[in-house]
Amino acid sequence: MDAHADLGEAPVTLPTVGTNLTDLIFRRKKITIRELGGCMGPIWPKYYLDCTSVIFVVDCGNIGQISSSCVQLLSVLSAEPLHAAAVLILFNKRDLPCTVSLVELKSLFRMDDIIRSAPQSITTLEISGRSGQGLQDVLAWLFPNRSET
Repeated sequence: MDAHADLGEAPVTLPTVGTNLTDLIFRRKKITIRELGGCMGPIWPKYYLDCTSVIFVVDCGNIGQISSSCVQLLSVLSAEPLHAAAVLILFNKRDLPCTVSLVELKSLFRMDDIIRSAPQSITTLEISGRSGQGLQDVLAWLFPNRSET
């Protein structure tokens, strides 16, 4: 299936509530991904000690939550156990017509300042989970940055 094929109407999505644990196998390498919903922010630090990489997803279709996402991101980046973790910030749902431009999003987040001052190596990508836009870039980032087990 073509990753950029028209898939019709976007399905209704719901924010992650709670946690999801998924094993991902790619090119005979396996990693475990723990997804923590935004509402679970108060317990996120309990999972930091085992993290070698962080993928922080921003819902660009929910402009009302942008400032909250920025606060959560700053909290993650300032956590001592994550100072050595590689960080990938994904601006998701970029295919929706109501999203602001990537330049505006990065400005709202003050992304240049964050990247300059954070102790972590930070990468940002535009993606669409619905269309697959950016998926190959995510996989290319994720697997070279994982620790060997």
